[in-house]
Formats: sequence, C-alpha cells, structure tokens
Amino acid sequence: MLRETAPDEALLLQRLLARDEQALRLLHARYAKNLLGVVLRLVRDEALAQDVLQEAWLKVWLHIDSYDAERGRLFTWLARVCSNHAVDVLRSPRYRFHHQNRSLEVAGAERVPAPASFKPEHIGVRELAGQLKPRQREVIDLLYFGGCTHVEAAEELGIPLATVKTRARAALLVLATLAR
Repeated sequence: MLRETAPDEALLLQRLLARDEQALRLLHARYAKNLLGVVLRLVRDEALAQDVLQEAWLKVWLHIDSYDAERGRLFTWLARVCSNHAVDVLRSPRYRFHHQNRSLEVAGAERVPAPASFKPEHIGVRELAGQLKPRQREVIDLLYFGGCTHVEAAEELGIPLATVKTRARAALLVLATLAR
C-alpha cells in the first residue's frame, strides 16, 4: 500500500536528505514538543527526557536516509526513533548505575533531621562504620554523622561527586552485611 506524503512533508524530507540544517530546525520546531511527550512517558524524568530527545535528534539527522515514506508518516518514524533510543538508554548499564546512585542522593536530600535525642552510637552504627575501609569510613562520617550532603562531602574531601556516591553505596552494602 503506497502512502501519500503531504507536499510540505515531502519537501521537508528532501531538504533533510540534502543536509539542510534549516530543515532540521523546522522539523524540530514542528515536532519537538510532541516527541518530548513520547520520550517523557517512557523515562518519567524531565531532564533525562530532554537528554534522550537531544540524542535522538542526532540519530534522526544521521539516519534520515533510512526513513521510508511508504511505511508511514515522518512523525511516526521520528516517534519510533525517539522511543527506541529511550528504551536503549533505560536498558544501558550507565543509566542503571546513575539511577541507583541518584536514589541515594534524593534520599539524602529529602532526609528529615533526626530528633536531638537520637544517637546513632547507641545502636552500634559508629562501631560498624569503624570496620569500613578508611575511604568509605570518611565518606560515611561526613554524610551520616557530619550531616553533609554528597556535594559538600565531595568538596570537603576534594574528590569527584561520583566518587563520593560510589564510596557511600559500597559502604552501605558493607554495613548491611555487617549488621546481620
């Protein structure tokens, strides 16, 4: 079944195939909002959706020659490219690693201060923390006993934020096994 492409869409496609950057801007202006909605339904995070969409636009630009008007409308193809890229990102090990560490940061940011009467030493947490590797212990000391955020701990120790998160996560895993 041959599909008829709208004249302006066919012209836009010709311009894209000719590597006309203005055509890409026009395509973006026409479809970006709807495509962001498609991606956002999959990734459920505004910032990540923006990143995924940006990367998908690059894929569109690089692979526009793979679009086949006989198989569907241009928007349908664009939505499929964006959806497939979003799924690839969600399945990637890099996303999983950062998503797990982000949950630690969010938990720390939403933390309600403990009552003044609460003393972690009374339940043996400080003793357990003493069994950690020195680098893990210094991060735990700052985060949980010093009341620092991940960013503040990174600044205090002079190490990257990702390193603080990695050490904190590793320390929490060790503490969980020690507490059993």
